[in-house]
Amino acid sequence: MTEPEIIYKALEKLNNNLKIRGKWKKTHYTKLDGQLDLIIDKTRLQFNVEIKQELKSHLLPQILRYHKDHQPFILVAGRLYPKMKEQLRQYNISYIESNGNIFLKNENMWLFIDSYPPLEINEEKKGRSFTKSGVRFIYELLHNPEMINKSYRIIAQETQISVGNITNIIHSLKRNGFIINLDDKNMILVNKEKLVEKWTEAYENSLKPTLKIGTFRFINQNDYVNWKKIQLNKESACWGGEPAADLLTNYLHPEKFILYTTETYEQLIKNYKLIPDEKGKVCAYQKFWNSGEVIPLAAPPLITYADLVHSENPRCIETAHKIYEQYLKPIP
Repeated sequence: MTEPEIIYKALEKLNNNLKIRGKWKKTHYTKLDGQLDLIIDKTRLQFNVEIKQELKSHLLPQILRYHKDHQPFILVAGRLYPKMKEQLRQYNISYIESNGNIFLKNENMWLFIDSYPPLEINEEKKGRSFTKSGVRFIYELLHNPEMINKSYRIIAQETQISVGNITNIIHSLKRNGFIINLDDKNMILVNKEKLVEKWTEAYENSLKPTLKIGTFRFINQNDYVNWKKIQLNKESACWGGEPAADLLTNYLHPEKFILYTTETYEQLIKNYKLIPDEKGKVCAYQKFWNSGEVIPLAAPPLITYADLVHSENPRCIETAHKIYEQYLKPIP
């Protein structure tokens, strides 16, 4: 379902099931999708609304930011899974599903209906923007937005992505509202928060699996505690995931370890005293980026954020939110 279909279906169900009337208005002056008026009995409530087809764990930090920055806030979703609904209620985040289920809590009202079965929704087509090449290109673009006005030939040289792919990716980003033309010669990157959201999901699903080198465990059990003493090759390797998050925020004690590196499988085993183990807590991935690092031995904040938001660990989700606020939100 499209965003309008999701919210109109939700309002139809609310009216039919609970006699709650609603009106949604698309807005263009906020980062959110619009404003929603609900009339419950004789009480009128107005919300800033964000619309999602589904809410997966990696999107929760974004919803927490919206809930903090755009009160009164409500989420409208095509479908929410029980565990995610429970998390939303724990944070007192109001939501409506397209099937008419609703959670609403404020100073004067508490409403919770969770008895209607989920509706079927269609997956969104992401287009050429979020292929493996697209994910690599968008990463560089987020850190260097002025690159968009260079010639495609120069962009290809800087990113090692073909001119044909760059052409297709840019056209797709335009169609999806992430690039607009200022004039005949200049373009600008817009709607960056939404782009980070979509990039994060595409990185996890499209690019990251192809970068995996292997899964390992440390020979020395003390390395799980004293990991900061491991002498990484600064020219080749850095921490990602939980250890990178600890370096960036000093807030997360790592339980699982990610290494990004240009070293080979054999070099990793030799250099860092690792043993191949499919159930191990150390995962190694090929390092692919050219920019974005802010702290020695830590992957860039955007990469680290992407690693964390797909975790089901609440502490990781909380730390991802901190990384976004400290490092990613100021991205111009």
